[in-house]
Parts: sequence; structure tokens; C-alpha cells
Amino acid sequence: MSQQQLSGSRYIETADDLQGFCQQIAAAEYIAIDTEFIRDSTYYPKLCLIQIASPTTIACIDPIALPDLSALKPLFANPAQVKIFHAARQDLEILYADVGIMPVPMFDTQVAATLLGLGEQIGYGNLVKACLNINLTKQHARADWERRPLSKEQVDYAADDVRYLVQMYPRIIEDLDRHGRRDWLNSDFTALTDPALYQVELSQQWQRVSGNQKLRRKQLAVLQELCIWREQTAMDKDKPRKWILADNNLIAIATQMPASTGKLSNIRGLNSSIVDKQGSAIIAAVKKALDKPEEEWPTAKKRNQLSKNQEATIEALMAIAKLKASEHSISVGALINKTELEKLILGETNLSIQSGWRYSLVGESLVQFLENKVSLSYRNHELTIT
Repeated sequence: MSQQQLSGSRYIETADDLQGFCQQIAAAEYIAIDTEFIRDSTYYPKLCLIQIASPTTIACIDPIALPDLSALKPLFANPAQVKIFHAARQDLEILYADVGIMPVPMFDTQVAATLLGLGEQIGYGNLVKACLNINLTKQHARADWERRPLSKEQVDYAADDVRYLVQMYPRIIEDLDRHGRRDWLNSDFTALTDPALYQVELSQQWQRVSGNQKLRRKQLAVLQELCIWREQTAMDKDKPRKWILADNNLIAIATQMPASTGKLSNIRGLNSSIVDKQGSAIIAAVKKALDKPEEEWPTAKKRNQLSKNQEATIEALMAIAKLKASEHSISVGALINKTELEKLILGETNLSIQSGWRYSLVGESLVQFLENKVSLSYRNHELTIT
């Protein structure tokens, strides 16, 4: 059996086949898209397979054999064709980087499932079971997708990721329409397809390093500069950032602020090979940070110290959120979390519950509670909002 015939799907590894397939599905109302990639030993994810299905056909596209994916651009740019994903964020990041255009408009079945009472971040297999009563195998979930040739079983497994996705979409849309919720997610999907979401902010990478809250501002300036150097080096070498320098080493260097490679080598736990290969660059980053004026030093975000009364208020707000979630058969975690409630009572703005469908479902009631326009009551053995 040739790869062209595998499990009713086409295996595409030539430009002509890709062009033909794209033309074949160009008029479809919607298509499902998934990817297989590896990121174990690189900074950038390596795209190994793209699976695309229309309601009538499936193809597995080999980007290793076919690095020029520009034939996909007209599909991705077609405003009349919905692109369906499940847990889209990583797929969108990779496809945008490799194809050069964001697939729009898009629809994420994982996000939509939260509005249908199916829980937060439901896995693809569980959603297929819930919608189609089909059990999917997981035996190739950790397969080496870079290795060629792919086995028939691998291609079958990959094709299933869009085979059932394209089948579930009309059912999910029907359920959303029945509840009057189809348009609720438009702002969520627009945010997911904003290229700015996937841009690396070099100056903010220090915030991702565990333990940064323990450093003084001057030390944070050093950490910030070290993280900029580490991120740029990881990009240039296409290696995982922690292969360049581990987080605990960053904290140790930022704490001690060494002025020479000799002092750098005295830092406990720092591998001598790092000092030999990267010592000069590290010391240069430290010096650059120390030369900055104090007004340019970053400030770590401290966890808000809430009063006992504010903590009690958060519990009341969470009770309202749970009541609203139950009323609409949506998990409360899809609506709100404790961190957002803290920000709300502290007066922060631009929260997810202050706009869109989340505001309609729960945000408005929370704001009204804080403004004494609604209250919690216990009547007939039930908690209610009055």
C-alpha cells in the first residue's frame, strides 16, 4: 500500500500535490487542521507534519520533504472558510512561523467545549468520545515525528486528529446555536490569531524565572539582562533556553553580580564549561545591567497582601461565579479564577470578565455585588443572587 492510500488520506510530499490538494478543498465551508512537531532539543519547534481535512477528504502534508508551504497561504487567508483546531495555540504559533500567515477565521473546539459544559481544557480524545462515542488510541502520542519514513500506523494516528475534528465541528456548532452561544467566542478566537500573542518580549523574559521575587531591583536588572542574552543566544543557536543557562544559575549570577570571569567561576553549581564558553558574554551582560540608571531597573510583582475582609469578599465573589456557572452548565474555571477576583477587588482593569461573554455571564453580577446592587441570600435551603 502506498502512502497516498493510507487510511483514506493522501500523503503529500511534492509541491504539485500540495497545490492540487489546496485547490480541491478551497471551496469547503470549513477545514480541520492539526500539526505534529518536536521541540525537545531546539528553541524553535520543528514542524514535522500538517494534517488537513475537509468534510470529504484528508491529507497529511510532509513539511520535511516539502519545506515551501506557500501554497497554504490562500487557504489560511480565505475569510469564507473556517479553520478548525483543537487546543489551537501551539499549532497557530508554529503555522504562523512556517507558513507566514495566520489561518483565519479559526475555531477552537477545546475553547468551545467550555461553553457546552464539557469542562476546561478537555483533551481531544475525551472530546471525540463525548461527541462521537469513539475511543482513540494514544499509542503514537510520543512518536518520533521527524523520523522518516512514517509508518502506516503513525499516519493513521495523525489523520484521526483531523478526521474526527471535522466531524465534530457541525455538532458543536449546533449545540452552541441551541444555547445561543455561537458568537460568544469570537473575541477569544480573535485574540488567539493576533500575531502579537506569539512575539517574544526579550525584556520580559526575566519574569518567567522562578525565584525572581527574592531579588532586589538592582539584581533584577542583572537578571533581566542575563535573560535577554540567554534568549537571544538560544534563538541564534536554536537550542532550548535552559541548555544555554539554567534558571538556578541565572538567579545565582544575578544575586552575586560578578565583575569578572574569575568571580563567575566561584559561583556554586556553575559548570566550568559554561564559564569557559560563555563567561565573557555573561560578564558583559552583568556590566550592561549595572551601567543602567536606577529608573530603568525592573520591579518584581509582589503578591497582593489582602486583608481578611478582602479574602472573605473573594469567597463571596467565587460563590456568585459558581452559581452563574451552574446556571449556564459551564465549569467555573472557564469563567474566572481566584487571581482575577483579587485583581477585580483591587481595582485592576482589562480583565477577561470585564468584556465579552464572560462579562454577560458573570462579570456584570460580580461588579454589581461590589457596588451593592445585588446580594447573596440563603432561601429555602439554597444560595441565591438577589
